[in-house]
This record gives sequence, C-alpha cells and structure tokens, in this order.
Amino acid sequence: MPNTIAPSPSLQHFYISEEQSIYLLKADDARKHRAWIRLCKQQLNKLGYSDIELVGKGAYGFVFAGVDKQHNAHVFKFSRLTLPQHIQDRLEEEAFMLSQVIHPNVPPVIKFEHVGKQGILVMARAPGEDLDKLCLRHGALPVSMIMSIARQLAHIVQYLHHGRPLVHGDIKPSNLVYDIHSNHLSLIDWGSAVFAQRDGQGKPVNGNVMDLMSSDQQHTNARMGDVYFIGDDQLNGALSSPRFDEQGVAATLYALASGQASRFGSRVIPATSIGLPIELARTLDGMLSDDPDTRNRAGDYFLKSMSHSHRLHLPDIAKPPIQPEIPVWELTRGKDVETVTYSSRKSFLKEHNGDDPIEKMDDLQLEKYYRNFMAGMGDTEKGFIAAVGRVGQYSIVGGLAIHWQESGVYIDSNLATYNSEEKAALILAVNNMVTLARGIKRIGVFKACFFNARDTLHLERNDTTEPFTPSADQQLPFEVGDVPSLEDKSRLHSYFEDGRDPDENLELPKEIMTELGWINQIHHTGCIIFEVLPNHMKIHSYLRLLNPRKQAAFRASLDRILSHVGKIQGKGVSGFMKLPYKNTRRFNHLDRLEDNFYPKNPKAMS
Repeated sequence: MPNTIAPSPSLQHFYISEEQSIYLLKADDARKHRAWIRLCKQQLNKLGYSDIELVGKGAYGFVFAGVDKQHNAHVFKFSRLTLPQHIQDRLEEEAFMLSQVIHPNVPPVIKFEHVGKQGILVMARAPGEDLDKLCLRHGALPVSMIMSIARQLAHIVQYLHHGRPLVHGDIKPSNLVYDIHSNHLSLIDWGSAVFAQRDGQGKPVNGNVMDLMSSDQQHTNARMGDVYFIGDDQLNGALSSPRFDEQGVAATLYALASGQASRFGSRVIPATSIGLPIELARTLDGMLSDDPDTRNRAGDYFLKSMSHSHRLHLPDIAKPPIQPEIPVWELTRGKDVETVTYSSRKSFLKEHNGDDPIEKMDDLQLEKYYRNFMAGMGDTEKGFIAAVGRVGQYSIVGGLAIHWQESGVYIDSNLATYNSEEKAALILAVNNMVTLARGIKRIGVFKACFFNARDTLHLERNDTTEPFTPSADQQLPFEVGDVPSLEDKSRLHSYFEDGRDPDENLELPKEIMTELGWINQIHHTGCIIFEVLPNHMKIHSYLRLLNPRKQAAFRASLDRILSHVGKIQGKGVSGFMKLPYKNTRRFNHLDRLEDNFYPKNPKAMS
C-alpha cells in the first residue's frame, strides 16, 4: 500500500491548519458547513445509527460518533471532499494501518466503506474524554494520573516496536482518550501511521535482503504529526523509527504534567520543576534533550522503568490555590464565549527566522499556517507562542502587551473570564505564558487581543467596486462594568501610544481614526479589529465601558465608526487595543525554574 511522501523541502514545513470558528465564516460558508454536517448525520441515521454527534474536525476530515442497533458506540471519520483524491485516499490507508494493530489500548477498525464519493472509516469509540480537553479543564493533571498514562503509553509503544515495527507518528494529548473511572487509556487517530524504516538502534527493519533492496531507504515515509509534539527527527524528515513515538510520548507527558500545549517550554520549565517523581522527571528531561544519544538512552530507560512503576504509591497532595502572576478578572455575567486570539506573532516570528518565508506569503494565509515558520525560532519562543494560544482556548476576553527590555520583562494586561469553573486552569496557563516570556532573551514587544467570535460583525458585498454597508440592525456590542478596585484609576493605556503596529497592513480612513481618538478619551478596555477580505469584512471586538455615565457618548461614537466602514479601502487587518490602566507588572529574566519533585514520603505531606 503506497504511503510514501515524495522528498521535498516542504515536508519539514507541512502543517495541518487550525480550524476557524464557525462564527468567523462568511454567512454562506457557515450555511454550507452546517448543511454538510446535517447531511452527514442524515447519512448515518439511514445506516441505522442513533445519538449522532460531531466530536472532532481537522484539515483532512470530520469525526462523528453514534450508537448502532446493538448499542455499540462507534466513531465515523469522513474525508473532506474538497481535498485532492490522493489526500482523500489516506483515509483508506489509515484503515489498513489500524487493522494491523490489535491491542487493548487501541479501539479497533470496524470497516471502511464508500457512500458515493465519500469515504467513511468506522471504528470502535474509545471510552472517556480526550486528554487535551481534560487538561484544558483541570490544568496540570495529578501525578497518579500522569503515571497511569505513562505506564499505558509505554505498553503501547513496546507493542508497536515488536514484529514489523509500526510508527503512530502523532502521539499527543488530543489523540489520547482517558476514562477517569477505569483509568483506561486509548490511542486514536492513526492517520499519520507508517511501517518503520529503521528500528530503535537505527538499523533497517526489513525482514530479508530482497525487501531491503526493493524498498526506498533514502527517503522518509514519515508523515508530519503535530509540530507542537513531534521530535526534531520527525520534523526534519528523518527515516521513520519507533523513536518518533517515544518523542511524542515524552512531549505528551510533559505537557499534561505542566498544563501546557506543547513540548517547547521544557528549557525554562523543565520536567524536574513541575512536581513529578524524581525518576520520571529526569527521564522526561532526558527524552526531551537536544542530544540524540541522551534521548535514546532515556527512551530505553522509560520503557524499562514503566514495567515496575505500578508499585509506586502516589496519593494526591493538597496544594494551596495557585496565585496569578498577572491579574485574571472574573466577570460575573455568564455568557457563551468562543475566544479567538489576534496577536503580533507575525513580527515576533519574523525576528527569529533567517530565510523569512513569511515575506513570500499572503498575509491572510498566515493565520492558518503560522506554525510552519517556527522552524527558525528557539524552543522557548515556540513554547511562548503555544502558551498564548493555550490562554486563548479559555472563555477569555481582553488583551496583553509584553515588553522585553534589558532590565526585565514588563507586562500590561487586562484578562477576564466568564467561566469561574475554569479559572484555576486558566491561571496556570497564564502563569506558564509569563514564565516562558521571562525565559526569552530579546528586546521587543508582543501584543495579543482576545475577543468573542460570537460578537464579530460580518459585512458582505458582491464585488470590490461596491462599498461595505452595515445592515440597519448591526451595532458594535459593548458591556458596562465597574472599575476593578485594585488598580490605579488615574493612568490610561492609550490605543495609540505604541505607534503603528508593524503587523497592520490595512489603512483605516481618517473618520474612523478620529472616532477611535474620541473613544480613547472614555474610560474603557478592550479591542477593535478590522479584517477585510475582497468581498467580506469582519469587525472583531471586545469592549467594556468602565465609566457607566458615558454610555450614550460611547454608543454614539461606536455607531459613527460603523457608519464610516464603507470608506475602508484595500484588504488586510488593522487592530487597536486599549488596556484600562498602565499598572505594569515587572518580572526578572529567567533561565529555568528550580527543581520541584513529588515528595519521597507523600504521607508526611498530608
């Protein structure tokens, strides 16, 4: 079965793009998207399934779940019909690779079939919840759960090593489903799986001389997994090896134990600093090392040591509530929020990339593919970008500006959540972001805005000769709040004090700039971002008025801004952020956190 990728420089930059919020799609595209999901559910109903739900989506397809007439839970993977045929064919290859794996921690393939042109892969559904969602909700997972996950991952990887070695190629939290009631782990999504070309010692794995002569041992057959979790060998196009999965395991355990979204924070936040048992912590640090020999020795030790780890007694240890490094406010009014992050990561990435492929790309593509350009950055910078993205996965609104100077790291911020249940996990995500920012050695500024995609206004036109015209019922939304009492009320953070943002490539008309100047004088916080495509304009915003007496003036100014959008020319993005107070937090630079291990005698801590 062909599963090789032709050698090309693009291999190391291949990335599965992140899915946009449906609230950021054009109305017509959103309708088509909903209609397609409805059609998939109807097809599954006709096949006799009930309780059908969409459980996941990616660049290659969608995953639904349902229950058959015998009450068995199944998942169904649909390929996207808009993809080239050879990419759609991967779904059948995935079915073949999964059929080679018979293991209690791997839900089996049931069948692969075509319904018209649509390929559908049917598999047993893993019990539980994926570990990315679990970690997002709880923050860093407890040590006993980490050890249970580690033990089961070791068993899976050892199984894949035996016989003709097989590489999963994309081990990460979202591809692991964990049942907290039974402590059972399942490894899912075999779309990147291949037969290994090399064993753990780097030797060809073919069974006989004729196989060796007929196979391609110069070009990798590896597929690119998630760049936040795969190791350097896989990223750089090495011949596929079981070591790839050891790297995915190490990155996954490190991320789950530290409450992060990638492997890249481990220089500043080492595994030895996050409260793990000393043996596992040092093993993970070794597996995440830059030195290949250290990585391999640590990987061998990990697989060996996990066979007796069940003897460890690891009760949960009570810890005091985590204190935020920068303020995180809690908004009392409950609200459905789908957070989107707009940040100056483009210029941040540009600074770290020698050959600068960003110059060769359309700006609008960049939002989808920015992870490609991390290749030229240091690991801590990558970890910081991932940490900002992690913060944006919570029901959060607001913004932050980070200034790196010789004398330290200065952070202005206004971050607020609508969900009190996720506040503890959010604080950990914010603290990880601050810690990684302290570990970056640079002079410069990074800004990020967090807004609710459900509040985004959409304006459409038939062609570029027409102006954009808001409908009569469209208004820029804003909330009214009291001034947080802990802050200095006298100092305002201006929209304009930092000058023009280098990431902005959309020139706004002077009428809108004048109005932004007016509302800058009114005590408020938030952001407003204009994103213009040829026939579609999106106005993203999060605005919170902090002087209730100024509601009428604030509303009038926002209405006038909207009345002038027809004067906007060109395409691109222009954004403005206002932080309510210039109460800057200063932090010292940091090389790495100090060691912090799980206690040798946990009973003494209770």
